[in-house]
Amino acid sequence: MAKYQNDLMLDAAFDWIRARVTLMTVCNAQPTTYAEATSTFKLADVALTSTGITVSNGDASGRKMRMASKANVSVDASGIASHIALAGSSGSTLLYVTTASTQQLTTGNTVSIPGWDSEIADAA
Repeated sequence: MAKYQNDLMLDAAFDWIRARVTLMTVCNAQPTTYAEATSTFKLADVALTSTGITVSNGDASGRKMRMASKANVSVDASGIASHIALAGSSGSTLLYVTTASTQQLTTGNTVSIPGWDSEIADAA
């Protein structure tokens, strides 16, 4: 018997992020809390709203969340970037963390964050 889930169920996960996101940060380690993403491990940050995220069909199946790229983001602290975090100011919530290509960042310079996807596959 085949398995099925409605796309709206998968979209709800991404919509939860879209409804809360206010900030994207570049971090030098994997944050597990809002404080780590916005202070302890933060090398750079940029404001982000729901318009910076689109939801569509996944590349293989299911649905995907596509993050818009951000160019010329000011670097606040020197270090090796390794993670990107999405945070929301409402309730100081860490929403999502992903890995990034490692890159040395230097205070006073800028960094460009390429667009990236996160996918939730269809039930298999």
